[in-house]
Amino acid sequence: MFKNIDYSKILFFDIETVPETYNFNDLDKRGQDLWDKKTKFLQQRDEVSAEQIYERAGIYAEFGKVICISLGFVLQKNEENQIRLKSIAGVDEKKLLVEFIDLLDSYYNSNDFIFCAHNGKEFDIPFLSRRILINGLKLPYLLNNTGKKPWEVKHLDTMEMWKFGDYKHYTSLDLLTHIFKIPTPKDDMDGSQVASVFYEDQDLDRIIHYCEKDVIATIQLFRKYQGESLIDNEFIQIV
Repeated sequence: MFKNIDYSKILFFDIETVPETYNFNDLDKRGQDLWDKKTKFLQQRDEVSAEQIYERAGIYAEFGKVICISLGFVLQKNEENQIRLKSIAGVDEKKLLVEFIDLLDSYYNSNDFIFCAHNGKEFDIPFLSRRILINGLKLPYLLNNTGKKPWEVKHLDTMEMWKFGDYKHYTSLDLLTHIFKIPTPKDDMDGSQVASVFYEDQDLDRIIHYCEKDVIATIQLFRKYQGESLIDNEFIQIV
């Protein structure tokens, strides 16, 4: 699909998000009113109330927050392709965003590097960028797409790559891993369970593991697009 891919220049990633408050009633009155306005169309379409649809708040940067960012790097060592994973997670969103920005500013601060995620252009990258600004932080170089035209944004998106011009087409990572015979990242949980695992179970480690599996799946899918073999589990390491 792409010629002469330099994996050392690609930063694969995924994020996990949750509603900023677990329950609709924990929002102040103005927050409830604004949520009601923002989701009016969905309420009418699905015949549900603002409170009932609040479980989806985690996908909106104005009402959600980032709790985990997992990053994947592909490198070659001893003539074997290997995956290195690093996760930044916590209950303090601003703290984890600062750590993420520091990492990018230190090692990925030029046009030489690009992001790759599944549905990253429509979800992960905009969500991260908005939450960084909401937290009063400056956008790192790789995320600062202000004023850029769509074709000037170099980031890769494995969902977009699968569209082949069919821009109304949505295909989940779970489905693509199935048809390409890649181990599913959804064998323990899926995105709809993240909020309850975070707020009720308080099991951040489980969410981190889930997020890392999504990154691994994205890397393996990208390699399949390139006609390359999967990287064996023995060559996957968390750092």
